[in-house]
Amino acid sequence: MNTQNTPVHVRLWHRDFWLLSMANLLLAMAVYILVPSMPIWLLETERYSQEEVGLSMGAFAAGLYLFGPFCSWLVQRFRRNRICIYSIVAMIGCISILYYVQGLNRYYVEYWVIVLQRVLFGATFGLAQMILSSTLIIDASESDKRTEANHSAAWFSRFALSLGPIVGLVMFYYKNFDAVLLSSVVCASSTIILILTINFPFRSPGETVHVFSLDRFFLPAGMPLFLNLLLISVTVGMLMSLGLSDRFYGMIMAGFLLALLAQRFVFREAELKSEIVTGLILLVAVILLVYTRPLPIVWYIAPLLLGLAIGIIGTRFLLFFIKLSRHCQRGTSQSMYFLGWESGIAIGVGVGYAFFLNDDKNLLLVALALTVVALLLYNYYTHNWFMNHKNR
Repeated sequence: MNTQNTPVHVRLWHRDFWLLSMANLLLAMAVYILVPSMPIWLLETERYSQEEVGLSMGAFAAGLYLFGPFCSWLVQRFRRNRICIYSIVAMIGCISILYYVQGLNRYYVEYWVIVLQRVLFGATFGLAQMILSSTLIIDASESDKRTEANHSAAWFSRFALSLGPIVGLVMFYYKNFDAVLLSSVVCASSTIILILTINFPFRSPGETVHVFSLDRFFLPAGMPLFLNLLLISVTVGMLMSLGLSDRFYGMIMAGFLLALLAQRFVFREAELKSEIVTGLILLVAVILLVYTRPLPIVWYIAPLLLGLAIGIIGTRFLLFFIKLSRHCQRGTSQSMYFLGWESGIAIGVGVGYAFFLNDDKNLLLVALALTVVALLLYNYYTHNWFMNHKNR
């Protein structure tokens, strides 16, 4: 029987790994802080249409792919930690654009400025995250513990999906949008400080370094996994466009903690297919609960189950990408997983605002259809395909 059991080694959790994991959390939080509050600001303050808001939020997904082909050349041609830091500095510059625009509340802001900001924000975040997860975290771990390192560090960025929106919503409703932007800057700046405290030894570049490469960016052999993950993350993004409360995201965090326990005790010796199938069934249950039972208790149960579903699905897909990769492709598999997850959420948020603003019922029906398709695709094709093509 094909089972999964991710070991835990105390020696992995040394000082540098802790710092990089916290950097991973704060970097993702700098992005997710803006997800629930920026659309409200665009709608209510800038008076953009729902289609314009949806395109603005979805443009982030396009930016994620912009610098990826140059990632391998950059980290081999220059100091990899410095490129990551410069990317985060550029992220702060993109946030500053919004801060400046926010100060022009007496003037009409050209729509192309917002779209361009979102594309550049996605591009700089994409490069920083790819270097952090596919290079820095791997280099800071012993070779026999790198799978565990990838698995553990990914949980920190996953926590940001809950913690980021909580901070953003609290700052937006108790302060203003300026406070949201400053919170994002603080998170990004803290990431820089953490990376600066770690010493990364210089490594000479390889003999043949191509400026444009899929290395550390995209793994074409993993396309079925990528598309299946994209379907799921689009659904999650659509749910995040419902105008959820900080309490909802807090319960998602509780679901994440429940997922950690489930992986350790429930799925420890379970069939390999069981995690993703169970997660997708839970996602279907979440959508049906919100659609058919609009009761107060549902807004506690649904996000708890959603966090549980996201936790076990995301972890299993990450390990699938790692096991699919060949020698020296671990970093590439990390980046491909990151792109499938983050671009899917951005697309889902964009679709939710562009086509289903104030139309929750139809949004939930479309999300349900996508989840069912993802479940059928995984159960009848993707899992068998993976078992026939894995390399680890």
